[in-house]
Amino acid sequence: MRRLAVFCGSSLGASEVYKEGAVQLGQELAKRDITLIYGGASVGMMGTVADTVLEKGGKVIGVIPKMLEDREISHPGLTELIVVHSMHERKAKMAELADGFIALPGGPGTLEEFFEVFTWAQIGLHQKPCGLLNINHYYDHLISLFNHMTKEEFLQEKYRAMTVIEQDPERLIDRFSTYEAPSVKTYTK
Repeated sequence: MRRLAVFCGSSLGASEVYKEGAVQLGQELAKRDITLIYGGASVGMMGTVADTVLEKGGKVIGVIPKMLEDREISHPGLTELIVVHSMHERKAKMAELADGFIALPGGPGTLEEFFEVFTWAQIGLHQKPCGLLNINHYYDHLISLFNHMTKEEFLQEKYRAMTVIEQDPERLIDRFSTYEAPSVKTYTK
C-alpha cells in the first residue's frame, strides 16, 4: 500500500476518542510511509488526520471541490492540494489515486463516499480494500445492517466479508496488505 484514501467527518464528534483515533491512524500512515489521500479540509476529523500525518513527516494529498476551497476550509500545508469542479470529481480522483479506502467516523457524506467505493468494488470497477475503522464502536449499527442485508439476501456473504473492520488502525492496515478481492458480482434469475 502506497496511498490510502480516508473518508471522515468535517466535525470532531461528541467524544475526544474519535479525534484520538484519527491521530492514531495518521501516525500509523506516516510510520508506514503511506501517503494520505483525503478531502483536503483543515477542519474536523479530516484536519486531524492530515495534521498528524504531516507532523510525523508523512505526505498528504488533498482533493477538494472549488466551492469548498472558496469557503477557505482547505488545508494550507498539504504536500499537494488538487482542486476539482465537483463532489463527483473529488470522489473519482480520490479513488484513482488510492490503493485502498478507510472510513473513520463521520456523517452522511462519509458514508456516501464509503458506499460508492464499496459498490464499485462489488461490481468489479476496482479490487482495492474497503475498511471501517470502528472507533468507539461507531460503526456497530452499520455492521448490524450489513449482517441484516446478508440474512435477507440483499448482500451476498462474499461482499459482506469484503469490508475490513477493525478498531485498531495498525490491524486494519495489516489486513489491507493481505486483502484479496472477491469475484465480480453477477446477476441470476
